[in-house]
Amino acid sequence: MRRRLVAAVAALLLAAVGGVLLLGYVGAADQRAVAGLDPVAVLVATETIPEGASGDALGASVEVRRLPAVAVAPGTAGDVTSLHGLVSTTVLQAGEQVLLSRFADPAALTATKGVVVPEGLQQVSVQLEPARALNGALTAGATVGVFLSTKEEDTTQLALDKVLVTAVQGGTVAGAEGAEGADASAQPTGGVTVTLALDAASASRVVFAAEHGSIWLSSEPADAPTGRTPVTTKKSLYS
Repeated sequence: MRRRLVAAVAALLLAAVGGVLLLGYVGAADQRAVAGLDPVAVLVATETIPEGASGDALGASVEVRRLPAVAVAPGTAGDVTSLHGLVSTTVLQAGEQVLLSRFADPAALTATKGVVVPEGLQQVSVQLEPARALNGALTAGATVGVFLSTKEEDTTQLALDKVLVTAVQGGTVAGAEGAEGADASAQPTGGVTVTLALDAASASRVVFAAEHGSIWLSSEPADAPTGRTPVTTKKSLYS
């Protein structure tokens, strides 16, 4: 009887030790698997963040997690310092990766709120290099000319006139210290997301150019002449 009891206790101890070793192995394997996927630091919302929330006061609303690079959305913030001086432009849900494109300067957000979109128009956003959007100096409420180019046919045309800009995000100037201390030679960094108010047909053309060609914007104030320009091609470039 005593031998059976000793054997049973020994079996239980062996099972316990085996379980601990197995858990340790699985945990190490998970860590090795994640390490093999180039984990990066990502800022994730832990609760709903309302529109207009200050990036400097997110506190317990966000946390930094390490995720495989393949699971990280482009333009995701890595820490709260990248949101300094910005406010959220939309509502963020718990579990959502915090995208830099969803934060903007408070003044820009206020200006956006004052733009009235004409009835019947759609709003379409396109991401452009700063040089294609007036070097990042474009503001909500401005009107622009939209040049559309196609790569396959090598053509360019001023296709749309007096298009209303309803929002501009990005294009921040590296090292800027405000209006008084900013370096006049500093150039915008990163992409500029510009939202345009367009009718359905024009919106379709802009989307097509964004997918299959390129887009440039020009400053086109109210007193600028309008009218579609001839299509520019390689043959007509110097004619």
